[in-house]
Amino acid sequence: MLETSDNNRLPNLWDAGAARDMSESDLLLYRSNLLGSDKRITNYGGGNTSAKVMETDPLTGEPVEVLWVKGSGGDIGSMGKDGFATLYMDKLRALKGLYRGLEHEDEMVGYLPHCTFKLNPRAASIDTPLHAYVPKPHVDHVHPDAVIAIAASENSKELTQEIFGDEIGWLPWKRPGYELGLWLEKFCLENPEAKGVVLESHGLFTWAETAEECYALTVETINRAIAWFAAKTAGAPAFGGAKFEALAPAGRREVAARLMPAIRGMVSGNQHMVGHFDDQDAVLEFVNSQDMEALAALGTSCPDHFLRTKIRPLVVPFDPASPDVDGVLAGLEGSVAEYREGYVAYYERCKRPDSPAMRDPNAVVYLIPGVGMITFAKDKATARISGEFYVNAINVMRGASAVSTYVGLPEQEAFDIEYWLLEEAKLQRMPKPKSLAGRVALVTGGAGGIGSATAERFLREGACVVLADIDAAALEETRAALAARFSPDVVRTTKMDVTSEAAVTDSFAAASVEYGGLDILISNAGIASSAPIEDTSLDLWNRNMSILSTGYFLVSRAAFTVMKTQGIGGAIVFVASKNGLAASPNASAYCTAKASEIHLARCLALEGAPEGIRVNVVNPDAVLRGSRIWEGEWLDQRASTYGTDKTGLEEMYRDRSLLKRSVLPEDVAEASYFFVTEASAKSTGNILNVDAGNVQSFTR
Repeated sequence: MLETSDNNRLPNLWDAGAARDMSESDLLLYRSNLLGSDKRITNYGGGNTSAKVMETDPLTGEPVEVLWVKGSGGDIGSMGKDGFATLYMDKLRALKGLYRGLEHEDEMVGYLPHCTFKLNPRAASIDTPLHAYVPKPHVDHVHPDAVIAIAASENSKELTQEIFGDEIGWLPWKRPGYELGLWLEKFCLENPEAKGVVLESHGLFTWAETAEECYALTVETINRAIAWFAAKTAGAPAFGGAKFEALAPAGRREVAARLMPAIRGMVSGNQHMVGHFDDQDAVLEFVNSQDMEALAALGTSCPDHFLRTKIRPLVVPFDPASPDVDGVLAGLEGSVAEYREGYVAYYERCKRPDSPAMRDPNAVVYLIPGVGMITFAKDKATARISGEFYVNAINVMRGASAVSTYVGLPEQEAFDIEYWLLEEAKLQRMPKPKSLAGRVALVTGGAGGIGSATAERFLREGACVVLADIDAAALEETRAALAARFSPDVVRTTKMDVTSEAAVTDSFAAASVEYGGLDILISNAGIASSAPIEDTSLDLWNRNMSILSTGYFLVSRAAFTVMKTQGIGGAIVFVASKNGLAASPNASAYCTAKASEIHLARCLALEGAPEGIRVNVVNPDAVLRGSRIWEGEWLDQRASTYGTDKTGLEEMYRDRSLLKRSVLPEDVAEASYFFVTEASAKSTGNILNVDAGNVQSFTR
């Protein structure tokens, strides 16, 4: 992040002791991970690094020079050695004889696989020639905000000279590719004392003889830019000064919770989108500023920023001084439609005869004065990363507009990158989306056996999951386990008492802020009790009704509100019980409350159908393993009712079933998964028993 302060200097994290015994390829990975660990140097997936290393040819046994360079689609901060492409340098140099000129540079990518060393399956990226033809062993290419702010200024060449002298050169804008690789080689040969180059509207290249020298040079070059900006901009208001005042944090989230489901519904026509909300200081400074709208309209400069954030953001007309959310919602559809029309016009103006078909015309970035920034993408990680890239763009605009005039990427150049045939080919190679990709699920009782198993099943199929539970400690334990397996991006928690109207409302608002809305509700929170009718107190009766009936009503009502706002349908599954259909002795309160759940589901299926909201029921029975319900008195009570002990109860339930099988949390999760997928798209108001067979619970 670009800040006007010398104390924002990057630290040199190189540990000579740790690096002492590393091979050249290990040093490259070490250097890469250090650089990628700091977003002030480069953002996720941005930039690339390389080293030219002497290796033993597997065919001849002779030493050969091999280029190790970050492969296509990798991230230097998190990659391992398998993230590098490896190519014979002599073959890369031989490609110059095949180059037919700028109009044919894209065909050079097709030759790169023929240069592969040791049959490495990692695909080489379009930036490979940029590293290959720099005549130095070690090369870094990064996208630091402080340097891109220079590169995106109207007089970037003069600023580069002022800051770096002849040590760091400058090259005009050129789309990454084979031609730019030749430009870099020519610059190096003509300027042998130079240690790097600023690429206009793009980023920074640096090179050195050793991995440590290259890392130190990259860090110090960025620090020189940071220090220069600190001296130039000290005390100056950013973006022309403030125009709006931010709402308080709770107010910002409240507005976001109302706007995000509406926007999500409008932009999920082709596929379900996932949202991300960001109200950090850098974002608020920008969205509240005098110059925000004018700068936002210019678009981003660096190609990496642009590819993640589209041609420009959509500015939501919200006045925090007179916060009229209803008014904004009323006009939102028109604003989104206007953006789409503008995008279609941009496509038609800029398309080439061989351009790929137009992609999703909706905005990725939404800027809201007084509130913050919302981003929508096909999954949570992409939405978050898109927001991070736009924060980089904000930092670039701050710096460039403070010392010069900010210049966005020319429209045609931006289009040619967005609809680059090589970029399209990369998109076509992406794996087919999983069955729940882009879906957001909220699971009550999420820390229990059935709840956590259901969350895991949904996460395996690409969903984002909000775990809701009243037990904060168990909730965090479940979240940590699932996040470790599936990524922290896709798991959130909310402490929820399903009997509290306020808690339910707050939890669904939190889910909307975290992911943009809701597609799936698994109503699973529960208790169990057992007592003869004469021993069933009013408190016990009311507790069952409050959690198992009223609780299911409250969460369903909240889900309906979000789903109707989105207008893209939804799926609700009640995890009820065999006891809702089949009476059991000494459990009148529990059985009656479960029967209430089932009938509520039928009623909601009627109401939800016109909105595309499906409501179905899963009836488990005797799910003992992993179930928190069976950890307390219920286990003792049911064992007493059936005249057995704890160890014999599961066997008794198994033996009484028609199929003689135990029911596990994963079985219930599978039934819920069926009801939320397209496989059951024509089912609503249905009941699926997962009880290993019980004739009394056969539906009639």
